[in-house]
Amino acid sequence: MTENSHNRLKFFPIMMFATVMGLSGLTIVYQKAHEILGFSKIYGNILVIIVSLLFLFVLITYIYKFFKFPQAVKKEFAHPIRINFFAAISISFILLSIIYRDLDSTISYFSQLLGLDNIQPTFKLTASYSYWLFGTVVQTFFTFYTLSFWINHNQEIHHSNPAWLIPIVGNVLVPVAGAGLVDTYILMFYFSVGMFFWLILSAILFNRIIFHDQMAQKFIPTLFILIAPPAIGVIAYIKMGGSFDIFAQILYNLAIFFTLLLAFMYKNFIKIKFFISWWAFTFPLAAVTIASLLAFKITHLALYKFFSYLFLYTTTIVVLIVIYQTIKNIKAKTICQPE
Repeated sequence: MTENSHNRLKFFPIMMFATVMGLSGLTIVYQKAHEILGFSKIYGNILVIIVSLLFLFVLITYIYKFFKFPQAVKKEFAHPIRINFFAAISISFILLSIIYRDLDSTISYFSQLLGLDNIQPTFKLTASYSYWLFGTVVQTFFTFYTLSFWINHNQEIHHSNPAWLIPIVGNVLVPVAGAGLVDTYILMFYFSVGMFFWLILSAILFNRIIFHDQMAQKFIPTLFILIAPPAIGVIAYIKMGGSFDIFAQILYNLAIFFTLLLAFMYKNFIKIKFFISWWAFTFPLAAVTIASLLAFKITHLALYKFFSYLFLYTTTIVVLIVIYQTIKNIKAKTICQPE
């Protein structure tokens, strides 16, 4: 490995896990589109392979960075903004758990061959459960660590941005992947924590956005993260046994509102320079797409079908644009550089 490669490895950002989140979201979109809209299953299958390989690459690279440049990792972990992106690791595991749920039947077959068919179903040896369990444990750690970090260190208002929602509201994803794997009472704990801090942090963020200096340009894309909590919230609520009742509709309508608000503000996004934070566009759009697909599945309303198609194609186009820009900037070696 050349000296230049070593230097670039040192600045391999924790935000790269956002690429896994974005592509995982798109993969789940096409899996659900196959189930609900009749899309070909091949799209989801191809994306499963791509996101799995990407996840392994990003994870192995960051682990290698940890052993090669531990001080650089510690510096990121102590950074008031970058610390929030470490939860993207646990969220990536949880999203892969959702993706691999379709593979459970295959793994169950091999567990029977190995004589493991008598294991209690909720603790069956499956990829989905393994990824969910590891992701949930890590997510729990990051939740307590991040809150402790905020309490023990004075936070500057200009450091706050929607990325603050990642380590805390990531808890809402736990019941989405965990439904059917563990008791609902356990899942409700994570749902409650995530939704509570979504409300608290949203108030702080709107105070910062409206009454203080504008966010740095590279954090403008993180405004899309505002879509994710209510969108994931409605999915988690229904997965835990709820119906598309008034509470679920309120969450869904808030997700739609934030999506339309950001679409109305499109001029704020079209001229910004590329940063790896552009991947913040992708996962929230995927989340509102999945919520729309689920709403249509339950209600069969034409409006939700329209939103499903609209957001599906929008998410696909946005992901393709971000992938193109990412590859372009990797070739230009503008990524993995010191700030």
